[in-house]
Amino acid sequence: MSVGPDNLVGVSSLALYRRYRPESFAEVIGQEHVTDPLQQALRNNRVNHAYLFSGPRGCGKTTSARILARCLNCEQGPTPTPCGECQSCQDLARTGPGSIDVIEIDAASHGGVDDARELREKAFFGPASSRYKIYIIDEAHMVTPAGFNALLKVVEEPPEHLKFIFATTEPEKVIGTIRSRTHHYPFRLVPPGTLRTYLAEVCGREGIPVEDGVLPLVVRAGAGSVRDSMSVMDQLLAGAADDGVTYAMATALLGYTDGSLLDSVVDAFAAGDGAAAFEVVDRVIEGGNDPRRFVADLLERLRDLVILAAVPDAGTKGLIDAPADVVERMQAQAAVFGAAELSRAADLVNTGLTEMRGATSPRLQLELICARVLLPAAFDDERSVRARLDRLERGATFSPGGQGPAMGYVPGPDAQAHAPVPPGAGPAAARAAARGDAAPTVPAPAPSPSPAPEPVAP
Repeated sequence: MSVGPDNLVGVSSLALYRRYRPESFAEVIGQEHVTDPLQQALRNNRVNHAYLFSGPRGCGKTTSARILARCLNCEQGPTPTPCGECQSCQDLARTGPGSIDVIEIDAASHGGVDDARELREKAFFGPASSRYKIYIIDEAHMVTPAGFNALLKVVEEPPEHLKFIFATTEPEKVIGTIRSRTHHYPFRLVPPGTLRTYLAEVCGREGIPVEDGVLPLVVRAGAGSVRDSMSVMDQLLAGAADDGVTYAMATALLGYTDGSLLDSVVDAFAAGDGAAAFEVVDRVIEGGNDPRRFVADLLERLRDLVILAAVPDAGTKGLIDAPADVVERMQAQAAVFGAAELSRAADLVNTGLTEMRGATSPRLQLELICARVLLPAAFDDERSVRARLDRLERGATFSPGGQGPAMGYVPGPDAQAHAPVPPGAGPAAARAAARGDAAPTVPAPAPSPSPAPEPVAP
């Protein structure tokens, strides 16, 4: 993988995703399942007359179509590695003027039957100076059924000089007769690790320092799309000061919750401290943060804690995308919770996030979410009982010296309110205490009758 900007005057005015647009299959990231077979087909000279590239937006469909056209029309081609020096390669470079023999059509505005008929009539003319005439039809799902039917014959049996490349985000809307005559290559979203490495390399090329916690935020905002991630990174780099892109700047600009707020509310949940939790809610509102965004970020944090509770080395295995210091802090938080408590809190926050859609008072919904997480005694479902059992078990774990709870755990109000289970009371008493009921009384054994005195012999 390699990236490199164009060394042209005024190139800084180009968007970041255009400056670093790949010019060969080797530069395309996260799509090896597509680029490797295409390169092998070019080596074997077994190129089909029509291709269908499908997948989410910003994952490289149109870029790969241009690279394929470059490979086919290179003077040394068809080749998997364009020379970059011939006239065709220079015309199809990322800042080249374009080639008259490679025609890009936006089907959103040219998808009717008349447009298809015009394309069909022009397609039979040979290329002007290249080996092939190549049509790249973007947003192919916008072509009407009548337009596809008008193209069907030329797509099915094109002349030797003609190639078609369809690109779409909705391949199911391309009629089956067209799909059956193409080689279909599905593109995928780029994995977070691959995308983070690529963004770090781009930032290094730009010469702007970026703090460690920024790249995970950009990857999360891009949601696996290279183009979307590059656009977000371009916005952050454009507003960077002398000290580069800071974490505080990224959270403020992207609207994400600062990690200190998430740490505070998670610690409040662990300690059962309602005052601290509602103070965090007030800080969120007074700071101008979106309550829905805060709940979504809190759900993401609880998800990481659930994974860390099950897989302690999740950070090294790549299951959690966060800096090392954040992972270490989350490991300490996961150690305080029980598995049932974490699962219950995540379920309640997820349900609350759904209820917040269209809510007239997001702050009230956020406060209700915190209240539900803090008060498992208010619910009689199985999850709440297990969460309370977790609290009771941690609260009953004392240090060998008898000086209080072990591991520095501070029992919450619910755990402090329950009377201790007497030794030897049995499982029924423990279950009653977890439900908040009074411990069942154990009747004292009846005294055994004293033996009758023996008669005294006269």
